[in-house]
Amino acid sequence: MHTPMKVLFLCTGNSARSILAEAYLNASGHGRFAAYSAGSHPAGSVNRFALELLHEHRIDTSALRSKSWDEFARGPEFDFVFTVCGQAAGEACPVWPGQPIRAHWGIEDPTRVEGSDDDKRRAFSRAYAELTRRIDLFRGLPFDPLDRLALQARFDDIGRVRERAAG
Repeated sequence: MHTPMKVLFLCTGNSARSILAEAYLNASGHGRFAAYSAGSHPAGSVNRFALELLHEHRIDTSALRSKSWDEFARGPEFDFVFTVCGQAAGEACPVWPGQPIRAHWGIEDPTRVEGSDDDKRRAFSRAYAELTRRIDLFRGLPFDPLDRLALQARFDDIGRVRERAAG
């Protein structure tokens, strides 16, 4: 039995992008990863469009909640910390136990899209597609033979990957 690698996804509100990343990695990581999410200024609830999208993909949402990154400042020890929005990347973050490798994977905020519910759903789908592409690349890395510097470079490269927007 192996110990799952612990991953923390950060965003300001912890209501959409970081929640989508947490749920997807936990569902697709096959026990290799334990994903968490948090925000510097949590919204207090998970966005309804994020929940709807996860349900469409048959991903369990029962344990998801919007929470502060303060909950994790003393543990568990994370292996990786990814910011998924521009604002959280520039904020002064807590010092994370375990000296995790950090990277910024900025994703446009679907909660800021105005318009119809269909417009909002499309924005969430784009954000989800970009996150899942990056997470799939992350999951496919050969973690054992790579050193910390090589992993950091790969994570930074993944942060620059964009998913082609669906028409």
